[in-house]
Amino acid sequence: MNIPTNLSSQPASALDARKQAKLVDAAQQFEATMMQELLKPMQHGQDSWGGDMKDEDATFDTLSSFGSETMAKAISKGGGFGIARKVVSQITSERQQKSEKKTTGY
Repeated sequence: MNIPTNLSSQPASALDARKQAKLVDAAQQFEATMMQELLKPMQHGQDSWGGDMKDEDATFDTLSSFGSETMAKAISKGGGFGIARKVVSQITSERQQKSEKKTTGY
């Protein structure tokens, strides 16, 4: 998995790097899930021919769902609304503060 440089800091060890990669991935998945919910209303409406969508067309619903999921993931990986970046930044900051408290005793 490629970690976008704008979301990751430079961890000191391989264990920290894996934790950071998992954090980035989880934050991007969270943002993608939120974006998918925002994209859902675009699935329901009219088809490309201008007629009403048929409720019985389960195939279209499934493909549309996969399409919005893929779109949401791509948007999130590309920076999205910045939610993933903010989550990573906040959690990384909190980790650093806890680490500093352990080493300094404050």
